Amino acid sequence: MKPWNMAHTVRATLVSLREMLLSGGPLVLLAAALLLAAYWWLDPNPPKRVRLATGPAQSAYEAFGKRYAQALAANGIEVVLVPSEGAQDNLRLLRENQADLGFVQGGTGGSQATAPRDEAPAITSLGSLFVEPVWLFYREDAARKRAAVGKRGRDEAATLSSLTQLQGLRVNIGTPGSGVPALMTRLLEINRIDPDQLKLSRLEQTPATVAFLGGALDAIVFASAPEALMVQMLLQTPGVKLMDFAQSEAYARRLAFLTPVVLPRGVVDLAADVPPRDVRLVASTTELLSRESTHPALLQLFSQAAQGFHGGAGWFNRAREFPHIGHSEYPIAREAERTLRNGPPLLQRYLPFGLANLVERMWLALGIILAILLPLSRVVPPLYEFRIRSRVFRWYGRLREIEHSMSAQDTAAHDLLGELDALEQQVEKVTVPLSYADELYALRNHIQMVREKQIRA
Repeated sequence: MKPWNMAHTVRATLVSLREMLLSGGPLVLLAAALLLAAYWWLDPNPPKRVRLATGPAQSAYEAFGKRYAQALAANGIEVVLVPSEGAQDNLRLLRENQADLGFVQGGTGGSQATAPRDEAPAITSLGSLFVEPVWLFYREDAARKRAAVGKRGRDEAATLSSLTQLQGLRVNIGTPGSGVPALMTRLLEINRIDPDQLKLSRLEQTPATVAFLGGALDAIVFASAPEALMVQMLLQTPGVKLMDFAQSEAYARRLAFLTPVVLPRGVVDLAADVPPRDVRLVASTTELLSRESTHPALLQLFSQAAQGFHGGAGWFNRAREFPHIGHSEYPIAREAERTLRNGPPLLQRYLPFGLANLVERMWLALGIILAILLPLSRVVPPLYEFRIRSRVFRWYGRLREIEHSMSAQDTAAHDLLGELDALEQQVEKVTVPLSYADELYALRNHIQMVREKQIRA
């Protein structure tokens, strides 16, 4: 290819690209503006940091919090664990915006229904995760001393099966923030027991357990999942017994948030036969609560993790019984309900979480944007054609002026021929894509026709 032809081809290509950009540019800018507006409105990408209220040291809440932190770290989310005194304290942290999510025990005071809307933010639930039995451990020697004072029989001496038998004993019911004191107050109330008849203390779990094992306390109360280290240890400690709630069914009838459960014989240690018999307990369920403002993608990740952590069989449930969304005291978050019912979204099974989440949350907006832009895009080809042809057609105006001057005979003939030569030189500098070259050559022919007409005149 000759250098001149190559240069001409390059110029024609550049002209075509320039006119194409000028024709379609406004549409591209509109699409970008709509995408940015949709991104700002939908906020598809979650924050990289989220706060989870857990519980005291060595509690089941703390243990589960660490597992959630590890699971979400795989998706680039940092879970900051916020220690607390327990369920009631977690609820306070949520309402005071000191945590984004938290474990809260069923029956904890101040549910969403009773919280004033102008004083507390809306709180939603990601479902019930596991049951938390009321573990009332007592020292066997304390039970014998109590029986000796009451002159009871030998079999009854080492066994407690009713809260009324706690009268006169030193009992720790946990710190106020744990929710156990409020629960025990209600249990004592329905048993018509005056708390003043008990020697109650409100120590934290670890110092309370030390005092209990050292003989400074006769009984200690937990409300925790069986995964708690304190529970596991006390269940296998010689001289420590777990109270059998013989009236567990009655408790569940009186308090709607409680359910009767049974600790099966041998489930703790089959070889050692611990416990030696079935133990009836009452339990509440623990929910994972969230502030309504928490990003939906984070709720989705927590719900997926919950299915993995709590979906297996346990001491008090069969496989896939948890997590569940029935009988919640709080509204169920839509993301959690969808995840628990349908599992992970389809795209997340094949794409990284960040990309899948972006597409999933933007697809509707993308559909709307396409519906707006498709009709507008039909304007681009005619506009492009008009801009290319206008590079040629605008010279027809000058050609008509020259022809009009010829007809009016108000300009000398040699001057008109000079104007035609100047016009032709300018047209020769016009560059158009090859597909529109016929328009350019037609203009040059028309200039020649006018010149010949002038010469004949």
